[in-house]
Amino acid sequence: MVMQKSSLNKTIYLVLINLFIVFLGIGLVIPVMPTLMREMHLEGSTMGYLVAAFAFTQLLVSPIAGKWVDTFGRKKMIVIGMLLFALSEMLFGFGKDVWVLYVSRMLGGVSAAFMMPAVTAFVADITSLKERPKAMGYVAAAISTGFIIGPGIGGFLAEHGTRLPFFFAAALGFLGSIFSLVILKEPKRPEIEEKKTEKVAKSGFRKLLEPIYLIPMLIILVSSFGLAAFETVYSLFVDHKFAFTPKDIALIITVSGILGVIAQVLSFDRIVEKIGEIRLIQVCMGVSAIFIFAMIKVSTYWSILVVTFVIFLMFDLIRPALTTYLSKIAGDAQGFVGGLNSTFTSIGNIIGPGIAGILFDVNIDYPYVLSMYVLALSFVISLFWKERQAN
Repeated sequence: MVMQKSSLNKTIYLVLINLFIVFLGIGLVIPVMPTLMREMHLEGSTMGYLVAAFAFTQLLVSPIAGKWVDTFGRKKMIVIGMLLFALSEMLFGFGKDVWVLYVSRMLGGVSAAFMMPAVTAFVADITSLKERPKAMGYVAAAISTGFIIGPGIGGFLAEHGTRLPFFFAAALGFLGSIFSLVILKEPKRPEIEEKKTEKVAKSGFRKLLEPIYLIPMLIILVSSFGLAAFETVYSLFVDHKFAFTPKDIALIITVSGILGVIAQVLSFDRIVEKIGEIRLIQVCMGVSAIFIFAMIKVSTYWSILVVTFVIFLMFDLIRPALTTYLSKIAGDAQGFVGGLNSTFTSIGNIIGPGIAGILFDVNIDYPYVLSMYVLALSFVISLFWKERQAN
């Protein structure tokens, strides 16, 4: 059911603000981690395990969370997800022992597993097929903006206390859960759709083997793997190969991120309208493979800036294009399909950094060589992807 326009705008903005808060919270702790590492006398491997704990928990919970989004409703899962996010950040702020930090990150993983399918399903429910590409572009922009702004705010707050960014994020999370509880209204779905949803959930693994679901899920896995691998070694790569300073790295990533957000907001829906989600994903995969190869070959500052921007932009367009496509074919199982999306994203986020780090120790170019081949393979797979009308 699609809501009226005035209600639609207010509801979407609140949902986007919630998503922005979650990824802002993830981003603003980045500048604090080295200081926290020294204060608690932690090893680098421990910090890596904390990141893995978040992604692994999200992976385990996502399939269940996707079904719960359809069973118990989008609003409940968003409210609970925001509450868990707030508790996670508060725990990390108070944590003096490593086990507390692990519990915090695992709660954060559960929060992300609840939020992503709930938000995408909510947006799909309250938008028409024509409006959906623009709305999904806003969803991707909210995520990207949170990541971009987060480190800057975190660095500022950290000057007044190492733990302050965590408490700030917790406060935002609690406010988000309260406003969601009061303002959001659960989109109404016909009873017949709820019965279909239950049937879809029970036959989930069999349905996953269908090409219409399997191919986009493989692409989600590959793109998240490629982006995680690219981001994990990016700062090390440009530091070792081009002697970039932290300021150089931060500037390039920030500029690329801001330009990517602008492109998502202003152009995504127009591009989808002209060429469709599948063709856009194919183009992005092919261009990503080419420019990751170019990353190995370029040497000047401006060429690195251009290549980095194009790669980030391609990934930033792939995400909402996949989400929009999946929301169209999911029909009455929005939460279930959103859970699959989150699951395959988590798998890529877990294995990508680990393999990239291992290959980097062998040769600094190898992580990008692997990403290039994997994305090229994904492009070939996408050629067998057939369009289907929405349910």
